Amino acid sequence: MAPETSHAVKEAMDEAIRCRESGEAKTIAFNASGHGHFDMASYERYLRGKIVDYEYPKEKVEAALAALPDL
Repeated sequence: MAPETSHAVKEAMDEAIRCRESGEAKTIAFNASGHGHFDMASYERYLRGKIVDYEYPKEKVEAALAALPDL
């Protein structure tokens, strides 16, 4: 599971516990997205300071924008 999804699940659980304790009835929804395989590897590299800052070349950005259709 991706870190973002894990945080969403945790917050939904915490909210459910608050509702149980207060007696408030609520519908609690959260979004589960991604499989986490690649997300976790990148997250680990980030935490270890091994992410390389990469700026996409300006000419490639301009070429991609030029290829977009006019709407």
